[in-house]
Amino acid sequence: MKILIAEDDLASRKFLSKFLSQYGECDLVVDGLETIDAYMMALKENHLYDLVCLDIMMPKVDGVKVLKTIRDLEIQKGILPEKRAKVIMTTALAQAEYVNKAFEYDCDAYASKPIDIEKFKRVMAKLNLIRT
Repeated sequence: MKILIAEDDLASRKFLSKFLSQYGECDLVVDGLETIDAYMMALKENHLYDLVCLDIMMPKVDGVKVLKTIRDLEIQKGILPEKRAKVIMTTALAQAEYVNKAFEYDCDAYASKPIDIEKFKRVMAKLNLIRT
């Protein structure tokens, strides 16, 4: 599995990387622009991400705008909905407006920080990324 972790907080980035590296190759980025760049490079190389963990509050471009960009790029490239990246939004903020907007742009799940590993595994299993 190819995984993109977009997280500006060092501790959260390390935590997610350590946890998710058991499931596949993890690329790490620290802001919204890097996330878009990494996603566009993966598209160009035709080596798509299976999972994108996307922090909502990131520098330069917030996670919700990044999600919209990812979904727009997938549509432009003709990627079928069942083949597109699974996107799990992560945030310490429980602000409904951000979460609702993320779901409008087709995020697949939402995880609040601190991340609960067992819940995260159940979400990944529900998204058919892992077997439990």
